[in-house]
Amino acid sequence: MYVVATAGHVDHGKSTLVRALTGMEPDRLAEEQRRGLTIDLGFAWTTLPSGREVALVDVPGHERFLGNMLAGVGPAPVVCFVVAADQGWQAQSSDHLDAVAALGIEHGLVVITRTDLATPEQVAATQAQVDARLGATPLAGAPVVGVSATRGTGWAAFVQALDDVLAAVPEPDPGARVRLWVDRSFSIRGAGTVVTGTLTAGTLRRDDRLDLLGAKGHRAVRVRGLQSRNAAAGTVTPHARAAVNLREIAAEAVHRGDALITPGAWPLTALIDVRRTTGQGFRGAPQQVLVHVGTAAVPARVRPFGYDHARLTLDHALPLQMGDRLMVRSPGGNAIWAGAVVLDVDPPALVRRGAGARRKAELEARPAAGDAA
Repeated sequence: MYVVATAGHVDHGKSTLVRALTGMEPDRLAEEQRRGLTIDLGFAWTTLPSGREVALVDVPGHERFLGNMLAGVGPAPVVCFVVAADQGWQAQSSDHLDAVAALGIEHGLVVITRTDLATPEQVAATQAQVDARLGATPLAGAPVVGVSATRGTGWAAFVQALDDVLAAVPEPDPGARVRLWVDRSFSIRGAGTVVTGTLTAGTLRRDDRLDLLGAKGHRAVRVRGLQSRNAAAGTVTPHARAAVNLREIAAEAVHRGDALITPGAWPLTALIDVRRTTGQGFRGAPQQVLVHVGTAAVPARVRPFGYDHARLTLDHALPLQMGDRLMVRSPGGNAIWAGAVVLDVDPPALVRRGAGARRKAELEARPAAGDAA
């Protein structure tokens, strides 16, 4: 299975596109359906004509729900970026593209939607805006297709472009250590606690013993059962959406941003040294920030080492490794301050005079961000 997250400005047709592709309703909350506005993450899936299975994570586009959007895009390896032909590039288009760039998502496509509501001149102008905006981002060179989801215009080209993008995504290692970022937790009568998320690494199996890591620490859990695409599964491999039925824990004890991991296999760290990859420098950053990684949003303190490097002290430990990408936001607003790559998950203490300057020089000498892992 391939997991694709949507992105784009509110009311540009993300949910309509997902509905047309999958035949499923991604807006699962009654309030969303009443208001016609995506508020939280939605999920749908389908099989493309090539036989590739794809799961869609539909995200809200409104600025008030940027945190929910980031939880959907954070673990996803592929993005479907949506811009409405009749409205063109908008404010949250920029915010969402900044997030995609900060998180280092390199695989995706851009869909210019609602072409039936736009003139040919508007479609061409939107295409020009998209080309200009993508130029300095990881999505530079991504395919751009125009569609009308209601009339079916351009549909075959869209499906083929999506299939081509998925074919180019590197195969993940099913033998790697497990890390599943949780985006939902609920209880089912007769089954107990179920959590869902995008499996980014490793293979899940029934009866696996895992650790659940969150703000309250970590505890051992056991996999009672698995589902993928709403069907029982004996194993789930990356990249895939998974529903995991857990023993030995209540649903209320699991939260978005928690992670299911292989016991003893991941560094659990609340202290990381990072390098800026996008956005503003750390020298002028707020001392208190919000760090987004996977589905987690964790308060943190910033100690700058110049413009491009910093030490982040997280409020609680996360399962991180060198090369992980994260995003830094100011806690007082929706603005994305910077994207960063993790350079060190076990950095040395800074206790002697001049230690900060020496650490800055050490980090500057590390390999480029793309080689950090």
